[in-house]
Amino acid sequence: MDAAYVFAVAFRLDPDGAAVDPDRFETTMEVPASEPDTEGWLFFRNRLWRGEIGDEPSFRTLAGDRLGVEVVTADFRELRTDREYLDALKSEIAADLGRFNADSVDEVLHKYLGSSIHVRG
Repeated sequence: MDAAYVFAVAFRLDPDGAAVDPDRFETTMEVPASEPDTEGWLFFRNRLWRGEIGDEPSFRTLAGDRLGVEVVTADFRELRTDREYLDALKSEIAADLGRFNADSVDEVLHKYLGSSIHVRG
């Protein structure tokens, strides 16, 4: 299984004793998706809402810690996944729809990921 949450992030450099130009850069950041029913698998529920980052300041701090720079903007792009991971995710969601306050797996996926799921291969 293979899946990752993909974000566009912009970060700023503020080096001591030096000047940089430009001081702001944009890149793509991929956060590996934990396998369903393992620690961290609810990342989408805890961080996303309708295909957007739910709490951008908190996420920028998380991204900055992972990248070692000051992240100034962040935008969710997609859950990039293979069919096996998506099927396992759907199965785990279906096992406890009440956890998501939803009536169907599709409702859960749309509620958190919007239409931002990209299945490869």
